[in-house]
Amino acid sequence: MKKITLLFVAGLSLFALAACSSKDATKDTRHLLKTPINKDVTTMGTFVQVTVYDKGKEQAVANALKIPVEYNKLTTVNQAGSLVDTINQNAGIKPIKVDAGVYNLIKAGYNYSAKNLGYDITIGPLTSLWNIGMPNARKPSQSEIDHVLPLINYKYIEFDNKAQTIYLTQKGAKLDLGSIVKGFVAMKMVDLLKKEGVTTGIVNLGSSSIYVMGHSPRGVESPWSIGIKDPNDPTAKQMGILYAANQHVNTSGIYERYLEVDGHKYSHILNPKTGYPFDNDIASITLLISGKDETNGDGLSTLIYAMGTKKGYEYIEKLKNVQAVFVDKDNKVYITPGLKDKFKLTETKTFKLGNINDLK
Repeated sequence: MKKITLLFVAGLSLFALAACSSKDATKDTRHLLKTPINKDVTTMGTFVQVTVYDKGKEQAVANALKIPVEYNKLTTVNQAGSLVDTINQNAGIKPIKVDAGVYNLIKAGYNYSAKNLGYDITIGPLTSLWNIGMPNARKPSQSEIDHVLPLINYKYIEFDNKAQTIYLTQKGAKLDLGSIVKGFVAMKMVDLLKKEGVTTGIVNLGSSSIYVMGHSPRGVESPWSIGIKDPNDPTAKQMGILYAANQHVNTSGIYERYLEVDGHKYSHILNPKTGYPFDNDIASITLLISGKDETNGDGLSTLIYAMGTKKGYEYIEKLKNVQAVFVDKDNKVYITPGLKDKFKLTETKTFKLGNINDLK
C-alpha cells in the first residue's frame, strides 16, 4: 500500500479553486459559500482533504473524513491486526469474514487482476520484499524474487458471497490493496457527501486520487481547474491544467515513490510477472473519467501505466468515458482526443505536445 508520505507526488494539485466574487454570482451559485468548508486528515499514508461549498454541511464533511481513517485500520498491510493482514496471515489455512466494503474492494481488485494486463492484487509478497518508500527499502536478490513470484496469482483468491468471506488458498500469498484503496475510499466519501446533499466540492486523497463534485463555484458553465504537476520536478511545479466537472481525476507516476540503487531509480509500481518495477517510457499518466468508477480510476491508472504510452493510449481509445494525459520520460505530452478542449499545456519550455503516431 501507499502507506508513507510520498517522496514526490507525480500527480495533481488543485489550482484556481477559489470561489468567485459576488459580482460573478448567479442564481446558480448564490446558495454556495464564498469561503468553503475545508477539512483534512492525515491517514492511509497521505493527506486527505474535503472541500465543500454547500452551506450547512460541516457534519457531512466530518463524517466523510472518518471513512479513510476506518479503511486505513481495515486494509493496511504495514500494521499487524488489520482485516487484510488477518486474511494474509490465514492464507492456506481458513477463510476470513469481512465487511461489505472490504469485500467489494477486494472484488474490484480481483476484476482488474483478471484482465491479465500487468496488474495483480496478490502482489503483496513482492511489495514486502522491495518495501519501496519505507525506511528498510532495498533491492532484493534474484533468488528472493524467484521465491515469491509463484505466490502472486489473483486466482488464489476465493470468494464466498453468501458467507462474505475471503480465502487465499495458497499459503504465503498476500493481498496488497495499495493500488486501489485510495480511489475506492474516495468514492465512498463522495457517495456519503452526495447523500448528505452536497452538490459542489472536491474529495482529494494525496493529490493522486481526486473527485470533483458538480461544477466549480464560479457557475454551471465553469469547470474545476486542476493543475497537473511536472513529474520530474520535486518542487511540484505545474506543467498543465485539466478542466473537469462531476468527474474522476487519477494519476500514476514513477516519482510518487522510488528506490535509488547505484544511480538507478526503481519505481514502486511492480511487475507481477518479472518481480521488478515496470520500466517503460511513462513518467506519469492522468486519467479523466466520466460516469461510475468504484475505484476512482485507481485500478485503471495502474493497469494503463504498466502498458507504456503507446499501448496505454490505444487501450484508452477503446474505452468509453475515459480520457488521459500521458507524460513520457522525454517530456513529451500526449492527450487523447476527448481532451482537446479540456487540457492546456502551461509549461511549454520543458514540455511539448507529441503525436502518438510518432511512437512505435
